[in-house]
Amino acid sequence: MAVAAKPKGEEMTPEHEEEVIIVGAGQSGLAAAACLSVRGVASCLVLERDDCVASLWRHRAYDRLRLHLPKRQCALPHAPHAAAAPDYLPRDDFAAYLDAYASRFGVRTRLRREVRSARHDARRARWLVDAVDLATGRAERYAARHLVAAAGENDERVVPEVPGMDTFPGKVVHSADYRSAGAFKGKSVLVVGCSNSGFEIAYDLAAGGAAAVSIAVRGEVHLVSREVWSVGMALQRYLPTWAVDRLVLLMCAVVFGGDTARYGLRRPAVGPFAMKMTTPAYPVFDVGTFAYQVRGDPRRAGRHQERPRRRRRVRRRPAPRFVFATGYRSITKQWLKSDDGLIGDDGMAGRSYPDHWKGENGMYCAGMVRRGIYGSGEDAELIADDISKQMKRRSSEPAHNGHITLVEKRFLLPVCNPP
Repeated sequence: MAVAAKPKGEEMTPEHEEEVIIVGAGQSGLAAAACLSVRGVASCLVLERDDCVASLWRHRAYDRLRLHLPKRQCALPHAPHAAAAPDYLPRDDFAAYLDAYASRFGVRTRLRREVRSARHDARRARWLVDAVDLATGRAERYAARHLVAAAGENDERVVPEVPGMDTFPGKVVHSADYRSAGAFKGKSVLVVGCSNSGFEIAYDLAAGGAAAVSIAVRGEVHLVSREVWSVGMALQRYLPTWAVDRLVLLMCAVVFGGDTARYGLRRPAVGPFAMKMTTPAYPVFDVGTFAYQVRGDPRRAGRHQERPRRRRRVRRRPAPRFVFATGYRSITKQWLKSDDGLIGDDGMAGRSYPDHWKGENGMYCAGMVRRGIYGSGEDAELIADDISKQMKRRSSEPAHNGHITLVEKRFLLPVCNPP
């Protein structure tokens, strides 16, 4: 086993060689490893920065979270969900499914490995991946013929810079750290960001006893229901995108009682399915927030109307709480040393679907084009099929040792007839 160069100040372990290195043990990385295993590619290793697989679902998801699509559209390759499973899986059920998935296909992982650099060595025809074992601080190097970037878009939380926030006396959390409304009971809370997380956390806060909940909406947003979106996905098989968008918006008008712009939620000019296909923006799935928070909870209507008037006194209100549902960013571009265009400046796929998954020199990306769990599975199948075909092609090539090469060269020499 070759010994890699030792970075200054760090102890380096011997170089470890695999056929495939996958960066990220979320749904995309697990799916790619499983599909490779099904095709007989055993030399595959997944490097994961966190202490478990599927860390997004365990460490950065609120308790109320459920998948927004039916389970049949949220299964990874070769492992449908159980018939008895709920149609919309809760967070913990999906995390358990991913655990069982990794075990079923014998996915090999090394946890607490933070990838610092990955570059292609043309002379060796290998990707050299430098990582750090976060448990020991030791530097490690991996060499592989193929590299799969599967860290997704939820690498690093995004928190906007707000003047005075460092001295703000109230509680400020990112949605990654929010679990339930317990710590906010009786408090006023502002949720910054009308993402799926923001909308659902606002509902959870209101239902969990927060005194007042507001949502800061910066731009336009398509609000849909799970059921309407599922119908739209089914219609995509038979209708063009523009027709699906028209029907989906018509159904949304019925579900939400007209135009949501009346309540401050303006829809983009581009339809929800067209927007999903051409931009990074997702529609927002309503799980009850619209009726509860935007139009008002009917159980609260008129509750304070009959209170007698009292003399007003000046009081200091406790500082409100903030929940930043402002999303994440990918940091893949920070460690990937490649300029073939496979990964864009934002750390996600730099090419449009369906040509997004394969780069040069044995480089691939899985789940980086924002197509959800289904897209992760589709990418995994394409990548595994391509790698396994290359391996079969290499194994079928005749071996050339030094003696045979010399004989072949002898017969290729020009023949000169004597005068």
